[in-house]
Amino acid sequence: MLRRTPLAALAALIVSTGALAQTASEPATAAAPAAATLKEVVVTANPLGSELNDMVAPVSSLSGDALSLRQNSTLGETLDKLPGVSSSYFGPNASRPVIRGLDGDRIKVLQNGGSTVDASTLSYDHAVPVDPLVAERIEVVRGPAALMYGGNAIGGVVNVIDNRIPKEPVEGIGGAVDASATAGGDVARNASALVEAGNGQFAIHADAFARKTSDLHIPGFARSDRLRASQPLPEGETEASGRLPNTSAQQDGGSLGGSYTWADGFIGANYSAYRNEYGTPAEDDVRLKMRQDRFALEGEARNLLANTSGILESVKGKFSYTDYEHREIENGETGTIFKNQGWDARFEAKHARIGRMSGVIGTQFGHTQFSALGEEAFVPSTNTDNAALFVFEELPLDSAGDFKLNFGGRLDHSSITASANGNDRFTDASRSFNATSASAGLLYKLNSLWSLTSNVSYTERAPTFYELYANGPHVATGAWELGDPNASKERATSVDLGMRYKYGPHSASVSGYYSRFANYLALLSTGRARDDAGDVVAPGSPGSLPEFQYLGVPATLYGFEAEGKARLFQKMLTSSDTLDFEARADYVRGENRNTGEPLPRLAPLRLGGALVYGAGPWGARVDVTYAARQTRVPANDTPTDAYTLLSLALTYKFKTSGTQTLVYLRGDNLTNQEARNASSILRDIAPLPGRSVKVGFRTMF
Repeated sequence: MLRRTPLAALAALIVSTGALAQTASEPATAAAPAAATLKEVVVTANPLGSELNDMVAPVSSLSGDALSLRQNSTLGETLDKLPGVSSSYFGPNASRPVIRGLDGDRIKVLQNGGSTVDASTLSYDHAVPVDPLVAERIEVVRGPAALMYGGNAIGGVVNVIDNRIPKEPVEGIGGAVDASATAGGDVARNASALVEAGNGQFAIHADAFARKTSDLHIPGFARSDRLRASQPLPEGETEASGRLPNTSAQQDGGSLGGSYTWADGFIGANYSAYRNEYGTPAEDDVRLKMRQDRFALEGEARNLLANTSGILESVKGKFSYTDYEHREIENGETGTIFKNQGWDARFEAKHARIGRMSGVIGTQFGHTQFSALGEEAFVPSTNTDNAALFVFEELPLDSAGDFKLNFGGRLDHSSITASANGNDRFTDASRSFNATSASAGLLYKLNSLWSLTSNVSYTERAPTFYELYANGPHVATGAWELGDPNASKERATSVDLGMRYKYGPHSASVSGYYSRFANYLALLSTGRARDDAGDVVAPGSPGSLPEFQYLGVPATLYGFEAEGKARLFQKMLTSSDTLDFEARADYVRGENRNTGEPLPRLAPLRLGGALVYGAGPWGARVDVTYAARQTRVPANDTPTDAYTLLSLALTYKFKTSGTQTLVYLRGDNLTNQEARNASSILRDIAPLPGRSVKVGFRTMF
């Protein structure tokens, strides 16, 4: 007798949603014809450009109206609630995606397939200098993607695609204007515009965006019930309530680029600028002023077999140089300056078919110069150099292509040099690492409806400069952080199994994964404390900070994610209206195998359901998200309570004089429930936004 756990039963229910709907609304003996839609090609997880339904790796893609309706002020909040994706939420202004319980330097954030150079992995209060307002599409690869992007993608990849370098011919003038305003929540005012023009050979792209927000509206108190009970404020101080102090922000930026295109390729360049001035709820009197300037080159040549003696089908390359700086300003005075300057280059060549097998070989190089200057600099200045070689192959195992194998490997070399620059807390030091990654995956289409996927990978990740050489007070974590200068590489073996279903308007997918880490680099408490001078003092001493150190431990992460969509009714009130039901679920569990203690900041079981109605130009969506309690937390960490969030969206689309406009009204957390994000380090002092209503439009011409 098969024993089924509640979680397994839930996953099975979501996967079967489409199949049940098939029998309810259409004959089971014939497949319903799919709507005539443009098939979306995803290259982030497969450089050969597979369609979304033909990917071996679990991938999500957001674009068009779906992206417009999900947009938030940060990348993490925009992607939160995708299956397997949560957010590091450091208030409304700084948030990175968390994929399957992994964040920081284990998640690679890309811009048009190239590395971003910033300081967002160093600290939770450092924003990612990529604004969703100018994104054309966002692709998310869940699970190890180190084969293509190195060990920093051991947990997954987020690729923000903005077409700032046009890759296809542009005829005439086109563009888009996007504007919105929010009442409640962060009281945001957002606007963006882009213009593209060309004569079929030369194309230009220009865009600009601006965003301004107020202090975040929250339901109830900023500090949690647990924290208020255990650490009451001194007499005379008042608890923050209704608003989250120091969370206003102002962002703006833009870009100008152009390219020369021909039938079999393009070459182009782009300059972009990003500015952000914001506060964080961790420090009432500190503001961060961020600047990033980026220059990029990109090109591709296709159909090269005749010119390369039948060896290469295509080649492409990209190069970017970034100058990044942010200042942490306290009471008008600059306390710490973080700078990161660097370049990244990547080249890929698609070789001619070898029998049925096609593939890509490539190389990637990069260099960054990082410095942290000021009283709160907890890491030394460092230079980091990277070089890599990789290969990716795809082999159909049958003539129809219904059974195919993906496999490949990557070799990375990195060197990190730290300079004390007269700071007694640091020393001159240098380390170098060789890291290897390999993976193999299978896609098997059982029939026109069902397909199975599997993937196994081995990944190595070299320690970052802060995991090696940190030594100082880190306000964002409220700890004195110590690196381990002798740290070894992090190693992980991962297995991913999935099932997908597609039948006309019905679809479903479920993935289960298991990752076993050796030398998982975790920031762990040493049980000691240090004062402002860095001297070891008794824990709990006035003004002292607990000491945490990066240490390698054996760890395990496993879980599942599932989503499904079913057509419930059609032609109810009109000749073309439809009513769909969507469901989603995810769960991750992680622990230190030495101690059995849970890993920190893991999202709990999350369930979601939505009813989606469409009638010609009109659309409506009612969405409910449930997050369970998270009680599996490390010692001295705090659990979070369960919460349910209700949201509503209404849309209307119309065309006039060569333009197409989407008008939308979106309400979030309509019941104004207090909710605290278990994957946020600030869960006890920064709740999620309260009730908000957003109205906006996007016009394309």
